[in-house]
Amino acid sequence: MADTDPDELERRIARTRAELAQTVDAIADRVSPKRVAERTVADVKTKAGHFVASVGDAIGVTPRPAEGGEADRLWEEEPPSLAPVLIGVGAVLVIGAAIVLFRRRRR
Repeated sequence: MADTDPDELERRIARTRAELAQTVDAIADRVSPKRVAERTVADVKTKAGHFVASVGDAIGVTPRPAEGGEADRLWEEEPPSLAPVLIGVGAVLVIGAAIVLFRRRRR
């Protein structure tokens, strides 16, 4: 019987220990604070990139990624139009002031 051979059993035990060690190392790597922080930073960067792209689409400007020292020249060729943003902020302020005045007069 091959199952009762002591050498075969030792090889199986060694193989199982090696697989278990790999599994434990993979789990430890996955839950280590450093790896969790790296994944979180990568996730935040991705979400920030999507947010910037959606804001650029909303105001009609496609932002270029700033690489190296080009951050100062980001909008050099095509400056963004702030008119829609300013109109939106103004509308929110006017509506907010109207609500405050309406509530004060009702008292």
